[in-house]
Amino acid sequence: MNKPRISIITASFNSEKTIGDAIASLKCQSWPEIEHVVIDGASRDATVAIARQTLAASDILVSEPDRGIFDALNKGLSKASGDVVGFLNSDDLLADSQVLSKVAACFADPEIGAVYGDLQYVSAGDPEKVIRHWRSGAFERNKLRRGWMPPHPTFFMRRELYRLLGGFDETYRIAGDYEALLRYLKHEALQIRYLPEVLVKMRLGGASNGSLKAVVNKSREDYRAMRKNGINPFLALPCKNLSKIPQFF
Repeated sequence: MNKPRISIITASFNSEKTIGDAIASLKCQSWPEIEHVVIDGASRDATVAIARQTLAASDILVSEPDRGIFDALNKGLSKASGDVVGFLNSDDLLADSQVLSKVAACFADPEIGAVYGDLQYVSAGDPEKVIRHWRSGAFERNKLRRGWMPPHPTFFMRRELYRLLGGFDETYRIAGDYEALLRYLKHEALQIRYLPEVLVKMRLGGASNGSLKAVVNKSREDYRAMRKNGINPFLALPCKNLSKIPQFF
């Protein structure tokens, strides 16, 4: 695969304030082989109009009611045609114009099935203001038992592996990305590479970090995802939550 085509899937709903910036961070990428798939949940604001104005003719835009974010992401997976698939939330940004070129360089090795990197949580009103820095660290499969997980917005995987390993479990409302990553990363045949650079800037205030109630609900779903994938939640869940503390320093 000399020049892998990268499909980026964005799920949106009433995202008029941020989706233009998200799309712009993708359109300024130096990597030429990009397909953007935007799955909108029938927004009632100007989200769709903004997306239509900024997407390329070859991109995909669907706007219709859905059953939540993981239903939308599964729709995106069904429509993506790239060799590699990544995700960009409608209120997030790729960190710089070289992100996808660096990701593509990793996939030049045909043995590599997935790539991930680091993430910065930034102020919702000022993406240049960093609140937390999530340094993922090198991959070791046994770290999953201690609650370790890379940030899903920085995770890229070959599309053929999504067909093999499945998409997102739509019974989860918040932690479907965590459950999916557990399922993928524990797969012994999957060769994974860590790219030790910030790939994505995530605005604080999303579904999993917007309130104390959201954090509690996510922990409940994390517990269920761990049980489903053979991880001891009584060890992994406290470790997972405590691991966030160093991100503030």
